[in-house]
Amino acid sequence: MVQQTVVTVVCDLPHEDEVEGAETLAFAFDGGSYEIDTCKEHAKDLREVFGTYTEHGRRLTASRAPRRHRTPEGRDRSGDIRAWAKDQGIPVSDRGRIPAGVVAQYEASR
Repeated sequence: MVQQTVVTVVCDLPHEDEVEGAETLAFAFDGGSYEIDTCKEHAKDLREVFGTYTEHGRRLTASRAPRRHRTPEGRDRSGDIRAWAKDQGIPVSDRGRIPAGVVAQYEASR
């Protein structure tokens, strides 16, 4: 037996009727990366709008992207959160990232 799956891409932007997507465009803005499925018309519109800005912008490479470094305050805060979690009986590791749920509980307790 053979199973066949068919994926239909639909333009993510509004139309009166459903329009099949012609391409997927990726872009980044304000620190976020996005991807959108568009029909040919919307792809052209998006390129025209972004084209105005990309002509004057600088292309970033991975090596030029800003890197975030831990600060002593961040390390102290992590230590405080770990100590609080252990006092509350919440299991946390001694190293690595603290789960977002634990940080949220810590913030809510303050």
